[in-house]
Amino acid sequence: MPSIVLATLNTRYAHASLGLRYLRANLGALREHSAVVEFVVDRRPEEIVEHLLAALDGDGPRIVGFGVYIWNVEATTRVVALLKTVAPEVVVVVGGPEVSHEVDAQRICRLADYVVTGWGDVTFPKLAQAILAGPRPLTKVQPGEQPPLAAIALPYGEFGDEDLRRRYVYVEASRGCPFKCEFCLSALDKTARPFPLEPLLAELARLYERGARHFKFVDRTFNLKADTGRAILELFLARIDAHPDDPPFLHFELIPDHLPERLREPIARFPAGTLQFEIGIQTFNEEVQKLISRRQDNAAAEANLRWLRAHTNVHLHVDLIAGLPGEDLESFARGFDRLVRLAPHEIQLGILKRLRGAPIARHTEAYGLRFNPEPPYNVLATDRIDFATMQRVARCARYWDLVANSGRFARTLALLLAPDRPDASPFARFLALSDWLYASIGKTHAIANERLYELLHEFLVARLDVRAADATAALTEDYLASGARGRLGFVDIEAIANEPRRRSPARATPPRQSRHLQG
Repeated sequence: MPSIVLATLNTRYAHASLGLRYLRANLGALREHSAVVEFVVDRRPEEIVEHLLAALDGDGPRIVGFGVYIWNVEATTRVVALLKTVAPEVVVVVGGPEVSHEVDAQRICRLADYVVTGWGDVTFPKLAQAILAGPRPLTKVQPGEQPPLAAIALPYGEFGDEDLRRRYVYVEASRGCPFKCEFCLSALDKTARPFPLEPLLAELARLYERGARHFKFVDRTFNLKADTGRAILELFLARIDAHPDDPPFLHFELIPDHLPERLREPIARFPAGTLQFEIGIQTFNEEVQKLISRRQDNAAAEANLRWLRAHTNVHLHVDLIAGLPGEDLESFARGFDRLVRLAPHEIQLGILKRLRGAPIARHTEAYGLRFNPEPPYNVLATDRIDFATMQRVARCARYWDLVANSGRFARTLALLLAPDRPDASPFARFLALSDWLYASIGKTHAIANERLYELLHEFLVARLDVRAADATAALTEDYLASGARGRLGFVDIEAIANEPRRRSPARATPPRQSRHLQG
């Protein structure tokens, strides 16, 4: 009977845990006595505990290991508290980035029997063996060992057929990061270490043959080693050439200022709807970059983004962070405007977070950083951006996601942002929209789709002095292109909605990315 349950709470069903599958793949003889059980984070704790205790043919587990992250720590803490109340004999082990630092300060760590910090691939199997066979370790905190990557069993056989059909398959070509950006936990890594290439390529090919089409690479620096990156890209290009009607969708995280020709050539061969790059600009302010130990050639990064936009079909998702120490709102706005004019498909407007263990905490007093004491530990104020202004920026980020990143307003955005006007600030214009929306409706969530179109029309005409006919034309075309067919107060949709709904350019392409590519 299974003795070990490996569990976590994901934000969505589509997000299958890579960490749990690494643990199971490396359990050795205990693997056949284990199971991976995943939940969505908003499920009731009572139901989760009931399922954990009853799922294994009624005998229940002897060990439950939880993967703990910033997005699930609060919910997982409630689950662990309930589990230890109704089944105190079950040994609870917690691990993951959220509990790898500041252990003594966390309730979930006090509730758990053991805490694995750092890598768990080797440490958790040893701990589980000791718990089941004895003697049980006396030390609660078990520091994770970091063996050579060749010694770690790859986890991809742990993805089931249902995972491959309906969920993202998370994969990694390397672990760690050579850079020291202080807002990131990877700043604690000594370097990036690659997995042996040939076994990895064989696993990727096997996943594809089994039906996987959504691959998300979790490497911090996928383009660091051009030869490795090219080999992986060529593997997928060969399969796209062989099966053009059933292509995959691939996500990679890239260093913005490193794009050698050896990578450019295969990147340019990917068809639309198959490749997404997440690129962290974070800030264009060179003084702030230096302060937070971020090495970035801004001119090279900008040139690479221009090349990708002009010469490839890659969907570009670029990150900026508001609230970094030393950066005021005006500096952030300049960086945002600079990025908007580079025309990536999405800009992730993030708010600085104090991840447990991240070196950014060293600037707390000098720069007046005030962080939310509860997850996600977002910065609430700095010495240069007060609380009220930071709230405005946070609302702006939410509205930006609804309007710009949704891909539903490609034509309307040009009117909203006026990126071609050198005298206009896209950030100032969108922040004005954000302030007006919040004053008008008092919320940032649960806004009906048609109501959002009507609000945008009102703002464009009444606040930006856009001609009513131009606002109506842009919003109407965006509305019809999205496939929606409701009622809008500024136009008779039924009279003009004769064109067919648009089709996605590739089956595996997520809907939001498809809308950007069609826009």
